Amino acid sequence: MTTPARTPGAVPRQDTGTDPARSAAPVVSLRGASVRIGGRTLWSDVGLDVGAGQFVAILGPNGVGKSTLLKVLLGVLPPASGEVRVLGTAPGRAGQRVGYLPQRRSFDPSLRMRGLDIVRLGWDGDRWGLPLPWSAGRRDAGRRIAEVVELVGASGYAHRPIGRLSGGEQQRLLIAQALVRRPELLLLDEPLDSLDLPNQAAVAALVGRICREEGVTVMMVAHDVNPILSRLDRVVYLAEGGAVTGPPERVITAETLSRLYGTPIEVLRTSDGRLVVVGQPEAPARHTDRHTAGGRP
Repeated sequence: MTTPARTPGAVPRQDTGTDPARSAAPVVSLRGASVRIGGRTLWSDVGLDVGAGQFVAILGPNGVGKSTLLKVLLGVLPPASGEVRVLGTAPGRAGQRVGYLPQRRSFDPSLRMRGLDIVRLGWDGDRWGLPLPWSAGRRDAGRRIAEVVELVGASGYAHRPIGRLSGGEQQRLLIAQALVRRPELLLLDEPLDSLDLPNQAAVAALVGRICREEGVTVMMVAHDVNPILSRLDRVVYLAEGGAVTGPPERVITAETLSRLYGTPIEVLRTSDGRLVVVGQPEAPARHTDRHTAGGRP
């Protein structure tokens, strides 16, 4: 997602609307939350409620703390101020009720580990030793692994070495790994990154289906909102110092983004429904910011 240059200074948190089906007990709740890294405040005074079964995108330019927000929800990084609750408890205490898929790294083509083995790591990768072949736990694991592999549409290639699969196939298996313990909340950090357009669309459709049919709440960091736009219930749009939250049609607008960045922004919609964000002094660009080859921001 290409976004205009950030204007220094805190931006008050604004909520542009409420979701019609918000749960009485939010899956994720932030109240006046802020985070600091190395003496720098990435964002502050952020408020957000995410209900059960909602699909939420976390958007914004590089360096504003999108992935950091996931770390706060995981309990890896404590908030500098405010209150954060995940599934009714402090971050990091919900255990396997939270699934997480970090930023993707490609597997070495020579890696012989099967796709099924990658999924199994989500089931027992935190345990020592090997399960007994006749144990009930092993049978339960086998059934659940087969179930999630089928859910993500990977049954046809899950027995192949992970290093020989395409990027889209690998990503499906990694999503299965994150789902294998039946999480209620799924946190995804740029799951569409480095995928071609057909695979972006396929993985986006898969995540949307998991959210709707499985009732899993999804919070996804994304650079390009377009592949998931039609499936979103809510967006969190971060800029340096603050955030705007609400339904996408109320957040990704010229008025809202101009207020957030403190500079004139224009939001256009193309004939095929994709968003283009135009900001000064940058030239017009699609609502995307793909990484340069060979590196990450």
